[in-house]
Amino acid sequence: MRPSHLFLAVLVAAVWGVNFTVIEIGLDHFPPLLFSALRFLVAALPAVFFVGRPKVAWKWIVAVGMVLGVAKFGLVFVGMDAGMPAGLSSLVLQIQAVFTAVIAAAVLGERPTRVRVTGMAVALAGIGVAAWDEGASGPLGAFALVVAAAACWGVSNVLTRKASPPDALNFMVWVSTVPVLPLLALSLLTEGSSRDLAALRALDWQGAGTLVFVAWISTVFGFGAWGWLLRRHPASAVAPFSLLVPVFGMSSAALFLGESVSPARWCAAALLVGGVALTSLAPRRRPASPPDAGGTAPGKAPIRSSDHAESPLTATR
Repeated sequence: MRPSHLFLAVLVAAVWGVNFTVIEIGLDHFPPLLFSALRFLVAALPAVFFVGRPKVAWKWIVAVGMVLGVAKFGLVFVGMDAGMPAGLSSLVLQIQAVFTAVIAAAVLGERPTRVRVTGMAVALAGIGVAAWDEGASGPLGAFALVVAAAACWGVSNVLTRKASPPDALNFMVWVSTVPVLPLLALSLLTEGSSRDLAALRALDWQGAGTLVFVAWISTVFGFGAWGWLLRRHPASAVAPFSLLVPVFGMSSAALFLGESVSPARWCAAALLVGGVALTSLAPRRRPASPPDAGGTAPGKAPIRSSDHAESPLTATR
C-alpha cells in the first residue's frame, strides 16, 4: 500500500473505534432506538439522491437493512444504554468474525481450516474472560445484548456476501433507508412518544454533532473509504486494519469517558483480537480443481486464496 492508503486505512479504523465513544455520548441525548433510527435517516438523506440507483436486488437491501440496521444496531444501542461500556462494546463486537465463519460454514458450505477453528476457540476464550470481568463489575444482560448484536452482524455479513454489491457506498446508503421506519416504530412502542419528542425538543449542538458523526463520518465516509481501499487492494491487505478498531475504541473510551481497563479486560482483548485475526485472515480452503481443468484457464492469472481473505468489517459500525 502507498503511505496515503495506509493512512486512510488507519483513519477509518480510528473513526470506527471512536464511534463507540460518540454513541455513548449520543445516548445521553436520545433514547437508544430513536438514536439508531435517526442515525440511519441522516446517513440515507441526502446521500441516497447522489449515489445512483441500487446495484443489487432489493431483497438483499431489505434483508441486510433489517438484520444489520434494525437487529444489530438496535441491540448495540440498547445494550450500551443498559450499561455496556463503549470500549468493551467495540471489543466484544469483533466476535462477529467467528459468527460469520460459523454461519458461512452452515449456509455457504465453507469448511473452516484448522487455523480458523483455532482462531474461533481463542476468540471465544476472550469472550469468556470479558464476560467474567463484566459480570464482576457490570450488567451481564447488557453484555449479552452486544454478543447477540455480533451474531446478527455475522448473519448480515453472509447476506452481504450473497448480495456481492459492486459498490460498498451505494449499498450502504440504500441499506440505511430500510431500518428508519421499523426503528421509529419500535421506539414509539417501547420508549414512548413523549420521551422521543422530549429528546427532539431538547436537541442541542452536542446531540446534533453525535448524529453527524455516526451517520456521515462513521457510515458514509467510513464505508466509502473502506470500499475504495478494497477495490484497490486485496482484502487480505485491508482486513488487518480492522483489528485496530477495538484499540481505538478502548483508548478513546478511557480518554474521553474515563472508562477503566482492568488487567482481565486487557487479557480478553489480547485473546479476542488474536482469535479474530486467525479466524478472519487465515486463507480459506481452496476448492478442488476438476481433473480435466488442466490448472489455470488460458489468459487468466491463478487466484490466490489470500486475496479473498474475508474482511471482519463486511458491515458498518
